[in-house]
Amino acid sequence: MKQHRGEILEQAIRSSNMSLSVISKKIHKSRQYLYNLFENPNIQLDILIEIGEIIHYDFSKNVQELKTVNNTSDEIDSTANYWKDRYLELLEKYNSLLEQSLISKSKENQTV
Repeated sequence: MKQHRGEILEQAIRSSNMSLSVISKKIHKSRQYLYNLFENPNIQLDILIEIGEIIHYDFSKNVQELKTVNNTSDEIDSTANYWKDRYLELLEKYNSLLEQSLISKSKENQTV
């Protein structure tokens, strides 16, 4: 069953105890715009996220598409951390080899 994002948004806003006037001012829209959103079953995800940040509400609990976005974000973070750690490991090995090379060249120059 398709989720009605407008209804989800309305419930979240009403439970936040923040007035529609305050929210509408923060997003630079009219109160009527918010009422129109409540009727819209297909609100854009970026609008939900923006309002969620204002009312301190995580819509990924209720909107399936946002759960997917959050999971993908976690996967990207995990992959980025893997490559960062791998890079640092190789950099340390390179620095160690470079240091050994410099030491051996220094020893060669001292014996000549």
